[in-house]
Amino acid sequence: MLKISEFSKLIYVPVKTLRYYDEIGLFSPAHVDKFTGYRYYSMTQLPRFYRLIALKELGFSLEQIKRLLDENISLEQLRGMLRLRQSEMEQHLLAQQRQLSHVENTLKLIELEGNMSNYDVILKAVPEFRAISMMGVTPTWDAIGITLNGMFDKVWDAIRASGGKFSENPAECGVTIYHDKEYKTTDIELEAAIGVSGNNLLVPTNGTVIKTIPAIELAACVVHHGSLSTIGNAYDAILRWIELNGYEVAGGNREINLEYERGGDQSKFVTEIQFPVKKKA
Repeated sequence: MLKISEFSKLIYVPVKTLRYYDEIGLFSPAHVDKFTGYRYYSMTQLPRFYRLIALKELGFSLEQIKRLLDENISLEQLRGMLRLRQSEMEQHLLAQQRQLSHVENTLKLIELEGNMSNYDVILKAVPEFRAISMMGVTPTWDAIGITLNGMFDKVWDAIRASGGKFSENPAECGVTIYHDKEYKTTDIELEAAIGVSGNNLLVPTNGTVIKTIPAIELAACVVHHGSLSTIGNAYDAILRWIELNGYEVAGGNREINLEYERGGDQSKFVTEIQFPVKKKA
């Protein structure tokens, strides 16, 4: 029989770890002196301990290892646990590869620009929401502010007239959707939408409709803080990120007015840009 310190040296495992394994019932000593409380281990316990280490190296949790060691698990159950562990590891590896790719692409951006970008792009799913919206066309980009203000005025009036309530979600309270498939300098097709709640809404008027704004399965998103006159910098950053990371635009983009006040201090404006994306084939 070996004292815990001797057994620890034999198997290269700290005494503290052996005590913990004993406390949780994973690997207990062969004998405990009832007077001194000293733990003693036997060489015959080595096969169980080696199995414990082997399972740990496969990535199983201590709770799973205890079950595998103590229960009479069938070969099919073991196969199932190993396949599940294999799937978990593959998913983890994919996540690590995506992170590595993002690190590499961030380094490329820093090298191109000479500094860290002011814009951070993230990927997320955007849920659908119920809204009152209006389609419109602005003759030029210079006129877009006037066009959208007029459209949102009509949407706000329609919500009040319909008996609905404005959505409590800031991400649904001022959404501009661009429907043109390609960049245009004239006759840009727009949609102004505001989320609503409430049952039995009255049918709106003045060219507005009640509809569900569709979800975006995967959206590249960036936040612009400040004047709308410089929002082009955010567009440059997100489109460059999409290209560098192997994605392509998969639909019309959206602008979300998270902080906006007509005629207010534009330095306080917060706008999120969302581009539906998909991986390049």
